[in-house]
Amino acid sequence: MDTLYISSHPDDFRSLLPLVAAEFCLSPPRIVHEDPPGEVARSRPALVLAGSGGTVLTGANAVSWYLAAAGNRTGSDKKQESQVWQWLSFAENELMPVACAVTFPLLGIMGSSKAELLRVLKALDETLALRTFLVGEGVTLADIAVAVAALLPFKYALEPADRKSLVNVTRWYNTCVNQPQFLKVCLKDLFVSVSLLFSGPPKTEAQLKKEAKKREKMEKFQQKKEMEEKKKTQPQTEKAKPEKKELGVITYNIPTPPGEKKDVLSPLPDSYSPQYVEAAWYSWWEKQGFFKPEYGRKNVSEPNPRGVFMMCIPPPNVTGSLHLGHALTNAIQDCLTRWHRMRGETTLWNPGCDHAGIATQVVVEKKLMRERKMTRHDLGRENFIQEVWKWKNEKGDRIYHQLKKSIIMCNIICLQKLSYAVQEAFVRMHEEGVIYRSKRLVNWSCTLNSAISDIEVDKKELTGRTLLPVPGYKEKVEFGVLVSFSYKVEGSDEEVVVATTRIETMLGDTAVAVHPEDSRYQHLKGKMVVHPFCDRKMPIVFDDFVDMNFGTGAVKITPAHDHNDYEVGERHKLTFINILDENGLLINVPPPFLGMKRFEARKAVLQALKDLGQFKEVKDNPMVVPVCSRSKDIVEPLLKPQWYVDCKGMGKQAADVVRNGELKIIPDHHLKTWFNWMDNIRDWCISRQLWWGHRIPAYFVTVNDPSIKPGEDVDGHYWVSGRSEEEAREKAAKRFNVTADKISLRQDEDVLDTWFSSGIFPFSIFGWPTESEDLRVFYPGTLLETGHDILFFWVARMVMMGLKLTGKLPFKEVYLHAVVRDAHGRKMSKSLGNVIDPLDVITGISLEGLHAQLIESNLDPLEIEKAKQGQKSDYPSGIPECGTDALRFALCAYTSQGRDINLDVNRILGYRHFCNKLWNAVKFAMRTLGEGFVPWEKLCGNESVSDRWILSRLSAAVALCDGGFQAYDFPTITTAIYSFWLYELCDVYLESVKPVLSMTDSEGQKQADICRQTLYTCLEVGLRLLSPLMPFVTEELFQRLPRRHSQDSPSSICVTPYPETSEVDLSMEFVMSVVKTIRSLRADYNLTKTRADCYLQCIDSDTAALVQTYSLQIQTLSYSQAIHPVVGGDSTIPQGCAVAIASDKCTVHLMLKGLIDLEKEVTKLTAKKGELEKQMEKMKEKMAKNDYKEKVPVKVQEADAEKVSGKEMWEMVLNYSFLQLLVLKKSATYCFLSS
Repeated sequence: MDTLYISSHPDDFRSLLPLVAAEFCLSPPRIVHEDPPGEVARSRPALVLAGSGGTVLTGANAVSWYLAAAGNRTGSDKKQESQVWQWLSFAENELMPVACAVTFPLLGIMGSSKAELLRVLKALDETLALRTFLVGEGVTLADIAVAVAALLPFKYALEPADRKSLVNVTRWYNTCVNQPQFLKVCLKDLFVSVSLLFSGPPKTEAQLKKEAKKREKMEKFQQKKEMEEKKKTQPQTEKAKPEKKELGVITYNIPTPPGEKKDVLSPLPDSYSPQYVEAAWYSWWEKQGFFKPEYGRKNVSEPNPRGVFMMCIPPPNVTGSLHLGHALTNAIQDCLTRWHRMRGETTLWNPGCDHAGIATQVVVEKKLMRERKMTRHDLGRENFIQEVWKWKNEKGDRIYHQLKKSIIMCNIICLQKLSYAVQEAFVRMHEEGVIYRSKRLVNWSCTLNSAISDIEVDKKELTGRTLLPVPGYKEKVEFGVLVSFSYKVEGSDEEVVVATTRIETMLGDTAVAVHPEDSRYQHLKGKMVVHPFCDRKMPIVFDDFVDMNFGTGAVKITPAHDHNDYEVGERHKLTFINILDENGLLINVPPPFLGMKRFEARKAVLQALKDLGQFKEVKDNPMVVPVCSRSKDIVEPLLKPQWYVDCKGMGKQAADVVRNGELKIIPDHHLKTWFNWMDNIRDWCISRQLWWGHRIPAYFVTVNDPSIKPGEDVDGHYWVSGRSEEEAREKAAKRFNVTADKISLRQDEDVLDTWFSSGIFPFSIFGWPTESEDLRVFYPGTLLETGHDILFFWVARMVMMGLKLTGKLPFKEVYLHAVVRDAHGRKMSKSLGNVIDPLDVITGISLEGLHAQLIESNLDPLEIEKAKQGQKSDYPSGIPECGTDALRFALCAYTSQGRDINLDVNRILGYRHFCNKLWNAVKFAMRTLGEGFVPWEKLCGNESVSDRWILSRLSAAVALCDGGFQAYDFPTITTAIYSFWLYELCDVYLESVKPVLSMTDSEGQKQADICRQTLYTCLEVGLRLLSPLMPFVTEELFQRLPRRHSQDSPSSICVTPYPETSEVDLSMEFVMSVVKTIRSLRADYNLTKTRADCYLQCIDSDTAALVQTYSLQIQTLSYSQAIHPVVGGDSTIPQGCAVAIASDKCTVHLMLKGLIDLEKEVTKLTAKKGELEKQMEKMKEKMAKNDYKEKVPVKVQEADAEKVSGKEMWEMVLNYSFLQLLVLKKSATYCFLSS
């Protein structure tokens, strides 16, 4: 184990960095609060590495880096590692000195500089405005180091007003220091000994007097602060002022009937307010029919050369309100829908609501018991279903309200026909034999009284003996132990010892199995063992599945309660004895166990074996316990007759369509999971023992004819399916060749698995099996967008059932986004209090309001208190009003984080500030344009360099957004738009053109007019770029802009064409590529001050004309002596030039002859090359040592390998430069490709 030596004062803040880093380490070091051994080092902190020959690391940063790297807290790639190092430097060199300078005067030590501290923290605050953590999306060493450096000022120096102005730093700091690893290092007593650490030698009388004065000042300062706080809490006696609304909240108060267009003639408010901006637009959009797929066309069947886009919403469970996970799904889908609609495609986005069989029934049953002390059986099936419908209508209405608030482009069609479609699907698949009846082991939840699917079983890993809570039991139940006992061999004193983790199941044992090649048991072939609690004689069977090296090599066989044993029972024709009923009570067992609860029987059986002397031992055993994800009950394998879907053929089809490229799954790292599931798929149990859901349209047949033998439930021959009872009766009469009046039918009481109806959702919503216009136009769909966690739950079922029932894939692409977690990386859970309603983020909510929602929920009182604490920790002041646009933009920006998203609500607030910046920019621009401004049909071509630059940046943003939407790369889209509006348009262009706009002479006025036209183009195109992500604020601002084509301009931005690259001037892109190439060549030859002639060889006269037009700009920006456009061959280009390709239409020739000393350059390059070779040789010698891999830390090895790789690349560059100089030396022209 590594050993960490730290200060004898464990609270020394200089030791905190490695201490906290150590807590993140997977194998924390041993902490020693004393000086390290003399032979090691005298400085602290010091880390002595175990097993590395006494290697020692000293210094807080070096030690912390090593420890943090072991805990994967130094960044996920080289870029992030570099950023972490930068923040370490920031903490040590910038923040810590000013933090000490401000804090230590308060402790009587040295001079103060609070203004400098606030300056440093303000810079940090700006960085954190749009980030949860400093690097990446989790706590890294960067956060640890900077938070430790900020501890002193946060403890002593920062007043409430300071913290309020540093809202992002304060939020980030609280998140960091409340991490369990921080809390474990006991920060509360951190500063007890700070004064001791810096006290030094005894102080003189003068020093003590000075310190006393400082203390007196500090006391007065504290008294002043207390008085200010007291004033805040006291009632105001001043003259009453008019009531003022909360800062930033502005409402839209102009009377506007629902469906009428919002007033856009009155002036814009001073600042952005979501309540003002989002008012009235939705009802107008709806009334105008913008959401209808046929908008702008006669009907949906009218051919559209732009194509058709159809996507359906993954149906959220009706069990409750939408949360931020649903909001992520819907934000992404709405953005895609809006983008496709703005591209002119016939667009449909269809929502749904999953009936969520198990989850819904559990919720309503809890509600019944809580409010009326009744069970569903007290009500009866029909009345209970009415209760569920009542509750569903309430929750379903809220879900659609949430959808309308956060997503907009959806249209609901054909939902009334879904039940018929579910019946049709079952009947067709049953008639084809794909659905069949079988008695098999199922995953049974005794609490739910229902079978559940494999995917609804959580696998809880135990390392040994563990007590777990089980519903229905007061005391926790023991798991994670292996109990050994013996069976007596019939007719002898010999015994066979077996072991089990579920001792109660021995009551259902019907055999003992051993391996055919196990020599210990060969003499027992044909023998029987005797069950100790009944007269059951059980055969000893020989089967290859037994591991003869595990335990005694003998295994008890319980065919009716274990999946492996079931298969052994089938192979050896064993008796199947079911010992559990649906409630988990023992049946078919001898007294005294009969009627016992299963885990009470566990204790009783163990004691009975001990009494008989057949108990051997009990020991810890690592194991996996199956737990029902819905009820948290322990899942029992139980023999039940159920309906199954034969998935083998459908699974192969689903795998093949992905392998041959017909179906694309994005991102492709999910392909491995897809193929693993599809290639190893098992038949799907679709029976659920519930009342709420689609009742299975299958009927058990009883024939009232003595000549026909009565059937058994498990016999599929006695089951018929039908779209109605009459149809089923006719089928049965035909099958048994009797008249219909002799047929009695009993419909299956069970309902279908929720995912069965969800599996046909993409075509059932269009009226399938009826051939409708909607089905013909919109099926197959275009895209399925959802979370990766339901890839098999839903996506695979849709693909399989779509291919089976329609012969077509339900969609061409599947885009899987990450799963939303909270800011601390925890799974969203109501009991943690971190499940957030999107409406609460949109409109804001107080902490008390969050607490009130918990009280109205189904949580137990203990869970409510736990959740309240979680809410108080994460949202001490509640959640501020962020607005729909900020929420949508933030969610899209978050989608780059792979499999999980750590969503910080405070970061969403940063995007509300972005909306305000956007608002102010457009307001300023509109004042600049003036009331009589009329946009030109197109730009004139005489734009200035600044105009051309901003147009080039707009062109780049358009290209990035288009590529981002095509590739489902939403962070690229949000970054491109954010950067264009904030950093390029607002920070640079608007500032740079203010002098131009104030010119008064005639030439200046012309330039100002061109500038205004450029500004208008940026605003109009920029708003359209942003519209899919922020529909409300862009609509509000777009409506205030004049139109370029006022006659036929669309009435709403949401149906205005999305910008294409051809819309903006691409000339500047060409100019900048030429400039960049020239600059690159100048850098290669160290032409820092010398200007050189530049010959631009153009492929045609148009390109040459373009170069001529912008020659002054190219010359200025590239620091060239002169620009010479050349068309065609290079005969007119003088010798002595270095050459690089700028684009497919232009090659750069930079004149070097006479400007550089070739001999000197060759000498310099030769020296560099020699030095580089020495460094590489030295590094390779170090890496070639025998003990290098054992002694050198992995991180250092990786850094060394990267250095070698970098040096090899640099050597190649030097070789290229060397060859070029040799060629130039001979007065020839050397051509190479520029990177």
